[in-house]
Amino acid sequence: MELTTELTRMLGDADPDIRDAIAYPTLSTWIARGVYDELLSGLGDGMAAGLIAGLGETGTDSVFRRSFSALVLRECIARDNERPLVPGGKVLEWGDRLATWLLREQDLRSVVPGKGPAQALAHGADALATLALSPHLATPELTVLLDVVADRVLASVALAYAQHDADQLARATIAVLRRNAVPFSVVETWVARVGATDRVPAIARDNAESFLRALYLQLALGPQPPAVRADLLLVMVDVLRRRNPDLRKG
Repeated sequence: MELTTELTRMLGDADPDIRDAIAYPTLSTWIARGVYDELLSGLGDGMAAGLIAGLGETGTDSVFRRSFSALVLRECIARDNERPLVPGGKVLEWGDRLATWLLREQDLRSVVPGKGPAQALAHGADALATLALSPHLATPELTVLLDVVADRVLASVALAYAQHDADQLARATIAVLRRNAVPFSVVETWVARVGATDRVPAIARDNAESFLRALYLQLALGPQPPAVRADLLLVMVDVLRRRNPDLRKG
């Protein structure tokens, strides 16, 4: 337990050799091997607590603890996806705390000079993608995940998304859609909402554009297409053409 406490502290270390090369891979490997199977609920709770460490700060090292806590919490959820180890209510609680953190995260730096990757949005989206696979989530919860992605994409922020941020948010969306549980009518309305950015700040418009393009590419070319793929591609083409008038010329 003392070693787990130390590894958890190391998740927030500013040195990437400690954070990326030791703490995260060690915890991830032990979770996958079942070392924490009997303690998974407590470990996940500890990672969920890490999501609020310094939340609201920008430009500080606290982002590492939040971002890498999300990655380890993803591993906890993935382990439960493989074999039921915690109550469904606990997984839903983790999902709620992930969503709350992701929507409130202000530090969107991709790489911090001299300290390595932060990537809070990409890591959070990765966790949502794994959460979408949980058997504890049904149509209402999956619909909420789509709304979380939309709210995050349309949020007023100071930095434009890095490409991996848009890609990972699109990947999370595809994971939800592959469950084939959210009605197409809901998905169609959701896409229209993300595409209607006339009244949002310029950076949010650019982020929405990056996200929609990433989602279209993954939907068109990715494996294991969701049941709504054909109809949704038509909707997305219409939305992208409206947002890009030059594509209608010629």
